[in-house]
Amino acid sequence: MRKSEVLAAESVACLNKALCRLKDIWEEIGIPEDQRLQRTAVVKSHVKGLLDMMIAEEEDLRGRLVSSIESCRRDLDALCRELQLPLFKEEEGHTMLQQEKDIRTQVEAAMTQKQQRMQELRALLLQEQVLCDILRTDTYRIDHEAVPSLGQLDTFRHHIANLSAEKERRHAEFVSIKKDIISRMEDLDRLPDTSFEREVISEEEEAFCLSEENISSLKLLLAQLEEQKVENELLCDAYRAKVRELWDTLQVSQEDREALADHMIMSRKRNMDALQAEVMRLEVLRLQSIRDLTEAKRVEVALYWEKCFLSTEQRRAFVPYYDDDFTEELLNLHESEVQRLKQHYQQHQELFEGVQRWEDSWRLYLDLERKATDPSRFTNRGGNLLKEEKQRADLHKSLPKLEKKLKAQIEAWEKEEGREFLVNGQKFLQYVEEQWEVHRTEKEQEKLQRQLKKSKQMEEDMLYGTAPRTPSKRRLPGAQTPGKVRKRGPAVLTPGRGKPLHVSLLERNKENMPHLNVTTLGGASRPRASPQCHLSANSVTSSCSGIAKESVTVESALQSMSV
Repeated sequence: MRKSEVLAAESVACLNKALCRLKDIWEEIGIPEDQRLQRTAVVKSHVKGLLDMMIAEEEDLRGRLVSSIESCRRDLDALCRELQLPLFKEEEGHTMLQQEKDIRTQVEAAMTQKQQRMQELRALLLQEQVLCDILRTDTYRIDHEAVPSLGQLDTFRHHIANLSAEKERRHAEFVSIKKDIISRMEDLDRLPDTSFEREVISEEEEAFCLSEENISSLKLLLAQLEEQKVENELLCDAYRAKVRELWDTLQVSQEDREALADHMIMSRKRNMDALQAEVMRLEVLRLQSIRDLTEAKRVEVALYWEKCFLSTEQRRAFVPYYDDDFTEELLNLHESEVQRLKQHYQQHQELFEGVQRWEDSWRLYLDLERKATDPSRFTNRGGNLLKEEKQRADLHKSLPKLEKKLKAQIEAWEKEEGREFLVNGQKFLQYVEEQWEVHRTEKEQEKLQRQLKKSKQMEEDMLYGTAPRTPSKRRLPGAQTPGKVRKRGPAVLTPGRGKPLHVSLLERNKENMPHLNVTTLGGASRPRASPQCHLSANSVTSSCSGIAKESVTVESALQSMSV
């Protein structure tokens, strides 16, 4: 039995006991029955009224509990829908008080969660507003009054994180670009002259709006400064080149050049102004010495003529070179010609250097060939003879290789340029062939002259006897004593036993006579006429005729001696 039921039974027993006590008192007093009925009715009325009042209060409590439960249910359902949570399910078998407590607890928890979400939403909205103001970007689309779901809050937090990262990225980019802008302005000696530039250079970096438009404007400003810097550098380089050219032309002293040393390195605005002023000053001096400058340019023109192997006709084509009316226009023409020749030489420098290398090697080869025929070389005791012979052999091998390489380069050059490559007005390969042909001709002529000289000496020896030219040496067995000549009969040679002396001499020298035609390097037959040939065919013929006459005289003298 419940304690409440026991307490109720005790209450009934107490009431009964009270009524019995009242009955005893009434009997002891002697109150009549009708009054006892009245008094008992009063007791009943009091008890019944008290109980009714108590019952009414409890009924009211029950009603309030039911109303509270219904209200809390409605609130809880609304909060669950607002918070996008599943509806609360009540447990069965609970009393009204337990139900009311459980539902109220759920309502309080849902309200707390709603407040937390709204507080977080307001904080995120505040952060977003600050970031959007800095980045000048649109805000996130979210209802500011409705309770956000957990997914919406998570997405919103991710959006704020992205905005923060973008802000940091743009700020870092802004700081980097700002540093470059300040550096370029210092290089250009320039101060910020617009409100935007002043805002960029300002020390309050956090106050700068990091919008995409501003970042683009920053990049554009930096690009303009970079372009201006490049233009200044190019202009300064042009000024420096002009200054150096004028220094060399005017032969400015090293001391005066050192005064401008700093400006010859840096390319800031003040450097450019100083270089420009120096160019103007030098131009004034240049105008004052046009004749000397023109003569100096003519020396350069002649130098490049030599380097480029230009012919006389090509040189005469530059008419201003021979003009003596020294004016600014004449000087400019010479400067332009120097630049043109310089560019032409630099464009084909490898080819020109190869031709020059062939010229130098050829001259060295000819010099070594000349030394090889010099009898005095055998008196050398310094070891140069062997060195010269090795050097001559190397050149004899290397020259054809160099000519082959130059031929390939010249063919490529002519194909590219669409014209012939000339050296001193002549095709280089043709010039090389002629040089080799002239060299061979001269060697043959020298050989012929030596043979003619030897033949003449033999005739003189046969006519007058051989004079001792060296110290007496030990005679070989069978040698005759000088001065003792055996007597012979008349020197008459029969057809079957021999030929006359002059005929044999002519036949011996016939094989050394130069041919009228000589084969060139390319294999074609061409005349051997050349300005460097020293012995013509007529002179060779006349020499041979002289030898024949002398041989007849010798034969007559021998016949007279035999008689």
